[in-house]
Amino acid sequence: MCGRYVIAPPDEEILKMIREINRTKLAEIFREANQPPVTGAGEILPASVVPVIATSRTGERRFFPMKWGFRQNTADGKRGKLLINARAETAAEKPTFREAWQKHRCVIPASWYCEWEHDEQKKPGRKYSIRPIEEGIIWLAGLYHMEEGLPTFVILTRPADNSLTWMHDRMPVMFSEENAGRWIRPDVRPEELIQDCLTKTQWEYAG
Repeated sequence: MCGRYVIAPPDEEILKMIREINRTKLAEIFREANQPPVTGAGEILPASVVPVIATSRTGERRFFPMKWGFRQNTADGKRGKLLINARAETAAEKPTFREAWQKHRCVIPASWYCEWEHDEQKKPGRKYSIRPIEEGIIWLAGLYHMEEGLPTFVILTRPADNSLTWMHDRMPVMFSEENAGRWIRPDVRPEELIQDCLTKTQWEYAG
């Protein structure tokens, strides 16, 4: 799974995204809804508002503020748990993610993601920072939809590469910059592009 990621300060490319985002009408709507400001550095937790890349209504690549997590309400309308990940193997079939898989794909820029080593009893142990080998900014694959007039996203996950299974059995779907640009295009078949994600990683102990 992916429950934390990091934007290392200062990342000028991401700061540029945030400056552009803060000039948009959508950023104003977030502020009027008393949502937290766009987070541009540090460890990113679920429910944070962060810079995300998707296509505009005219099909152009744009930066947007989005909140991490789909709210899964209960049958009686009460607020349910926050869904932060979607499995790439089943997202196209799940009612919660099906439309977003086809029409509303996004990428989330990050410096690395975090994972905790788990023992046989599934208890979390040491924390690690993980990133693809020889990559600068990493591009996490996501899906988004609208909730109460605001865009929210989940991060797609896949089975972990063999080099990571000792730590966790899942990892986020990560793309090169070129494939990140293709992922958000509505004319691309996501099930084909997902086969070309980055899986070879490097990691270090994060405390």
